[in-house]
Amino acid sequence: MVMQPHRPFLVRALYFVLIGWWLAWLWINGAWVLIASVIGLPLGLWMLNRVPQVLTLKPMAVEAEVRGYGPYAHVRTHSVNQPGWLVRLIYFLLIGWWLSLVWANVAWALCVSIIGLPLGVIMFNYLPAVTTLMRTA
Repeated sequence: MVMQPHRPFLVRALYFVLIGWWLAWLWINGAWVLIASVIGLPLGLWMLNRVPQVLTLKPMAVEAEVRGYGPYAHVRTHSVNQPGWLVRLIYFLLIGWWLSLVWANVAWALCVSIIGLPLGVIMFNYLPAVTTLMRTA
């Protein structure tokens, strides 16, 4: 089971309108400057994986495991299982590094156009997967 903390829609919508749309553009392109520097690669990838949070305050997903029933149930949470690091590295080196830049800027342009906002937000939600095959849910 995947759990996500809930933020009210109105709060997320106001954040997007007032802050998220312009901050996401700066965040994406700042991440790419770090990635291009090679030394900043880890921080740049971390930043790209968190673009949905910067854009709309979307929380990172966690998986929950429930053991036991009744009043003595035990819940343990952990991050979502990811593909192997070698597969993710090869994918990033061959495809992810250039496709994510194009993907993120197209998604941002769709968000700013208002008509394309739903598709742009969906594209941002898939940005971690496009960049490094990171599973978010």
